[in-house]
Amino acid sequence: MLSSPVVASEAHLGRSKNETLITRPSLMKELAARGIRITSQRRLLVGIIQDSPRHLDAATLLEIAKKRDPGIDRATVYRTLAMLKGRGLIDELDLMHIEGEKHYYEAKTNRDHCHMACFRCGAIMEYASSAFEELKKEMALQSGFEIRVVRLEVGGFCKKCKKKPA
Repeated sequence: MLSSPVVASEAHLGRSKNETLITRPSLMKELAARGIRITSQRRLLVGIIQDSPRHLDAATLLEIAKKRDPGIDRATVYRTLAMLKGRGLIDELDLMHIEGEKHYYEAKTNRDHCHMACFRCGAIMEYASSAFEELKKEMALQSGFEIRVVRLEVGGFCKKCKKKPA
């Protein structure tokens, strides 16, 4: 039997400790376990990504970080994002090109999920469902393909925006 879907909005983005929801491991613990050197600026950036109530693009990450450490620069942000992405600790998302060609980042989660992006207000919701897990199994079984990464982004209008006149 399929379980109810989980929808995480910007307000909680799956940060609940309930294992049935979308959860994220501690990036700092993962880096330490892998023996990665953690500078103060890297710690700051990782903390911002980990604790953000929304998906961040590089410019927003830099803006938030500069408020806490004016000496941080764009190169440090991009190097840190590349290091985290290269080690499989964060995902890079297009999110239906909400604002041009921006790419957004989020810490890897305990389960695959879809992103629903509102074209009007830019809200991002995460959606996870046992039906999605069953679809992945069916795809793999029928094709013989070993699925390692899933990216599904849906664009439309959130509850609030679909009620507003165009």
